[in-house]
Amino acid sequence: MARKSAADYLKHYKQRIEASRRWRKKDGYDATWKRMNDLYRGKHFDDYKNEDQMLINISFSTINTISPSISVNYPKITVSAVNPDNAAQAVIAEAVVNYWWKKRDIRTEFRRAVKDMLAFGHGWIKVGYRFVEEQIESQSEISDTADGGESQPVTIIREDSPFAERVSINDVFVDPDATSMRDMKWIAQRIRRPLADVKADKRYVKAAREQVQTMAVSRYADDPSRKKIHDTNEGYAEIWEFYDVSTNMMCVFCENCDQFLVKPMKMPYSFGQPFVMLRNYDVPDHFYPMGDLEAIEPLQLELNETRTQMMNHRKKFSRKYLYKESAFDQIGRSALESDDDNVMVPVISDEPLGGVVSSFPAVINPPEFYNQTGQILGDIERVSGVTELQRGGVSEIRRTATEVSSVVDAANARTSDKLAIVEQAIAEVGRRMIALAQQFMVGEQVARVTGRDGEPVWVNFDRAYRDWE
Repeated sequence: MARKSAADYLKHYKQRIEASRRWRKKDGYDATWKRMNDLYRGKHFDDYKNEDQMLINISFSTINTISPSISVNYPKITVSAVNPDNAAQAVIAEAVVNYWWKKRDIRTEFRRAVKDMLAFGHGWIKVGYRFVEEQIESQSEISDTADGGESQPVTIIREDSPFAERVSINDVFVDPDATSMRDMKWIAQRIRRPLADVKADKRYVKAAREQVQTMAVSRYADDPSRKKIHDTNEGYAEIWEFYDVSTNMMCVFCENCDQFLVKPMKMPYSFGQPFVMLRNYDVPDHFYPMGDLEAIEPLQLELNETRTQMMNHRKKFSRKYLYKESAFDQIGRSALESDDDNVMVPVISDEPLGGVVSSFPAVINPPEFYNQTGQILGDIERVSGVTELQRGGVSEIRRTATEVSSVVDAANARTSDKLAIVEQAIAEVGRRMIALAQQFMVGEQVARVTGRDGEPVWVNFDRAYRDWE
């Protein structure tokens, strides 16, 4: 069997991505995620009517009630040594990873991924290593240059640490045959970068980056016609990072190029592909889980429709009167139409007053019509598991302390389950950050730990601190 060429591999990878695109579109995942996004931000109506439309955004309230209770701002990541002889190194590792979490602003990225998990059913965190160096001229060499000497550039390391960042759910594509992260054969990330940056990036093969062309005029819009484009002069190239999990290989290529920007090579990370997935409600035999909004979507739309009908009915309900025009002159009609109290209305006709003015019968909806809102809100509470007490409201039903405790415990059970998912993801991100430090760290760094008496102690560490967990 002939060995595959680079062009064959590139074609094969592009076909896999295209198959994943068709799968997401055919099964409605892309459309569902867009609806959930609109549901959260209050864009519930696609059609425009002449009459007013009422929107009660319970979806927004539901997400922002759950999110604060499971979004751990600054977690205490604990590192345990496998070997008792490495207990001291574990203390250093624990201090370092907690320092990175706070100072590298991983908190913000993780909170965004948690909100993705709640709204769309899943969220993505990408863990990698960032090494940035810069060449400058030293002050001493500049002074020597003034005396006729030649200055030499000095390399300064600006950043040398792991990173964790949130990746949009729309930019991560996976194996269509996968049902979980364990059985997927590949995963890829779409990255839209300015065309000028791609052409100037020397990490890419020169012949390949010269072929790169503009694929979009917006970094985020799949369909630019559906969003307002603020800068049409900035062209974006569509770059793909493809991770072949089955062969432990990775590569980088552009959508419209016939060469690799980065040729296939072994995955650089010891743990394999760099993505951590936060999963909300798993659906059996399906890769993508369900979010909290997908379950209450029909109830949210029904609530909007009900409240819109109530509002329009109130506007249409106004008292009207039938009167015989010949029985009133202009002064009488003005007095009849007046909003003032205790107004005398002159009648110029000799007919009985009962035949001159009569009230127009008004159509009044049954009282049950106005009770539908409470019924829908009750359904949303049962489906989402978010009670009125959690939203900060006061129940209309008087309950005993035991009943309130039971309600709170039942609500906290579901929140605790979500919190466990978040904590597991935090632990996985922390584990990968330590592994990356062991693999890629250059030189020594300093960490502050707490001594036996509570005093701060500064300790030097490097990549030699192994067997941390």
